[in-house]
Amino acid sequence: MVYMVYVTASNENEALRLAEGVVKERLAACANVYPRIKSVYWWEEKLQTDEEAVVIFKTVPERLEKLIKRIKELHSYECPCVLSWPIEKGHQDFMAWVLKETSSQ
Repeated sequence: MVYMVYVTASNENEALRLAEGVVKERLAACANVYPRIKSVYWWEEKLQTDEEAVVIFKTVPERLEKLIKRIKELHSYECPCVLSWPIEKGHQDFMAWVLKETSSQ
């Protein structure tokens, strides 16, 4: 099984820093950076509209908690969006590659 982890970041530079940091540490096999999105949300009782970036990580169940913890440590936000969901089926060769790359030292 593989997990996808969705994270918003303040901008493309932060998204790339997060991606490079955790992939280098092999907490995720890879990361996709979407450099520009529009986000509308409530924060501190005010409706906010901002530009952000998104990172989608691929990891395995054994690395998921460490990945979430590390993203929170590296992230600039007080309360970062870090959401995960399991991928039970997909291209088996790709899923095997994710397992291999997160198991390597």
